[in-house]
Amino acid sequence: MIPDKAPGEDVLHASGDLKKGAHIPSFEKYKELYIKSIESPEEFWGDVAKDFFWKTKYTGKFLDYNFDVTKGEIFVKCMEGATTNICYNVLDRNVHERKLGDKVAFYWEGNEPGDEKTVTYRELLQQVCKFANVLKSQGVKKGDRVSIYMPMVVELVVAMLACARIGAVHSIVFAGFSAESLCERIMDSQCCILITADGFYRGDKLINLKLIADEALQKCRDKSFTVEKCIMLKHLTKEDEALSGSLSPPAKRACPDLQVPWNPEIDLCWHSLIGGASEECEPVWCDSEDPLFILYTSGSTGKPKGVLHTVSGYMLYTAATFKMVFDYHSDDVYWCTADIGWITGHSYITYGPLANGATSVLFEGLPTYPDVSRMWEIVDKYHISKFYTAPTAIRLLMKYGSEPVQKYKRTSLKILGTVGEPINPEAWQWYYSVVGEKKCPVVDTFWQTETGGHVMTPLPAATPMKPGSATFPFFGVVPAILNESGEELEGPSEGYLVFKQPWPGVMRTVYGNQERFETTYFKKFPGYYVTGDGCRRDKDGYYWITGRIDDMLNVSGHLLSTAEVESALVEHEAVAEAAVVGRPHPVKGESLYCFVTLNDGINYNKKLEAELKKQVREKIGAIATPDYIQNAPSLPKTRSGKIMRRVLRKIVCNERDLGDVSTLADSSVIEQLFESRCCTAV
Repeated sequence: MIPDKAPGEDVLHASGDLKKGAHIPSFEKYKELYIKSIESPEEFWGDVAKDFFWKTKYTGKFLDYNFDVTKGEIFVKCMEGATTNICYNVLDRNVHERKLGDKVAFYWEGNEPGDEKTVTYRELLQQVCKFANVLKSQGVKKGDRVSIYMPMVVELVVAMLACARIGAVHSIVFAGFSAESLCERIMDSQCCILITADGFYRGDKLINLKLIADEALQKCRDKSFTVEKCIMLKHLTKEDEALSGSLSPPAKRACPDLQVPWNPEIDLCWHSLIGGASEECEPVWCDSEDPLFILYTSGSTGKPKGVLHTVSGYMLYTAATFKMVFDYHSDDVYWCTADIGWITGHSYITYGPLANGATSVLFEGLPTYPDVSRMWEIVDKYHISKFYTAPTAIRLLMKYGSEPVQKYKRTSLKILGTVGEPINPEAWQWYYSVVGEKKCPVVDTFWQTETGGHVMTPLPAATPMKPGSATFPFFGVVPAILNESGEELEGPSEGYLVFKQPWPGVMRTVYGNQERFETTYFKKFPGYYVTGDGCRRDKDGYYWITGRIDDMLNVSGHLLSTAEVESALVEHEAVAEAAVVGRPHPVKGESLYCFVTLNDGINYNKKLEAELKKQVREKIGAIATPDYIQNAPSLPKTRSGKIMRRVLRKIVCNERDLGDVSTLADSSVIEQLFESRCCTAV
């Protein structure tokens, strides 16, 4: 599973300075703890659990589960019988027991340089209690689902922790998603209330968030589902007198003339509500397996899956992975550049860092706004020591060379991390050599919305690095590589990446659809959790993630379903059929290349192409906008009518070696598609 000793060649090692104070200082220590986490999970995780408050102790097994669909329902239970509250553990415990009330929880850095705010643990606790009381006053109770659709402001963290404090289940929707996507997620989880903001700037672009939120609520009503209340934060239209109910200052680039729709029967003002709320709010004690949040991730059927995470296991796992993977120490300033609308933001901006009493940067803007040095300016401004970003951002900044990076000192940096997709070795080397000046280990983390936290990752002082490799499993995680027949492969091999047993932070189900949960993750290979990713293990035992095996695309670190994009295209009256595949992209990782077959009598032109792109944007969001659309009078299909996507992937890359095409119903289609390929030079 992991080698007896670390490899001695083709690897890069952490500096001696880092090893001295590291939580896991050597490969030998990593292996010792890893074996303990597998053979004695109760003892290993029990040590982690000692750092947290438990109202009652667990009574059964530490971890109980079934991964085999042939033996009954799939389930995972961690610390059953224990009761706790995650908000109490990440805030009250830090303020009252650990005496960190005056420590900075977040440096908020707005879209515009100079738009900033410092929030301490005590201030965060006060605001969370006040907003928890607001939610209770609106009838929100334990188990209710709350939809949150907000920009990267401190109030987003306040809203999610307020839900956790009263046992409500938050469902955060990325603020770049469309009204249709928001509506779909609200309805699927039957949310009783929506929390949003007036608007925000993303670089130069103004987003009228309330307008989109209202459109989503109208779509819900059209489908006979009514959300009774919508709480709106004034972010761009805030006046000075509204500041008492806010942790964010007035925007530097305020927009007082923003046309904010308002329905007095539904809409409530955040600032008015929180102004009169009490700062005292007793936490609701939750069972270990009570739901904490639902977060939607794209599914290969086109309908997003509501991934459900529960209280105790998720708390332990995010706390442990944050502490060990980033080798967190109390004087660190940490910055994860992700959005809280994704799992990375849930686990490694909110819950993991706060559980460790960390100081983090919360960034509203873009890495290239107002210029391509913005990230490094922020690193120097706040003396960032641990920095976590996506390969997409690294590849984007690489294009501008080293000069914008080297304008800033970056001497505070100690560890660099990557997340969202496998990083190509060239980008890894640039990140390591230019950004970190060969002094900072790179932790290239592999994980998913479903896993809750890192499952394959280097540990900065313990595991020698290979550029582009996710290296070894985290504690409690048992990977295997299977062939198509479901047989475990030993030694150097390539196949399906699966996991043989659960860890505390793994998802518990797909909300409201246990059957889909079992079919998606456990049916193909009974007895294993199936990641949907391919993986290679080299001669040294290092794991290399090779990308999605199913019909999913990884665009700028965000997982998109080809079926979802195809469905959006086919809804246009001109389109009879659509097929979407990924094409390698030097910055985004993958780009969307769409083939569309039009209805009889319809001509393909630039106007129609613009309409189709707009349709996808409105149905899913800007992240899913097609890069290329090709008119395809016919698509390559088998005699049974199945589209041969493998062949389409070859066509978009202009690769003539198509392999076996004997099952094609009409091979003449192939040449037509090659001849009408889009120009894909990047």
